Amino acid sequence: MVIEIPDEAMKAMKVSPEKVGARLLMAAGAKLYEMGELSSGAAAELAGVPRTLFLQRLSEFGVDTFRLREEELKSETRFA
Repeated sequence: MVIEIPDEAMKAMKVSPEKVGARLLMAAGAKLYEMGELSSGAAAELAGVPRTLFLQRLSEFGVDTFRLREEELKSETRFA
């Protein structure tokens, strides 16, 4: 797949041209994980990194590593 990225976007990202593809794939994986469309494993595969590294890097994109629904959170706090 070929994606053309405008020069202004490249400058704004402050990433070398060699690394922009990896950055975009990581951003896509992080967002799709955040939206619940991909599991962390599938999102890591999309990003081309091991799952543990993917989870570590989520904070760079403002994404919580662990997502709990309200019911799950209530259940977890009962055991605390």
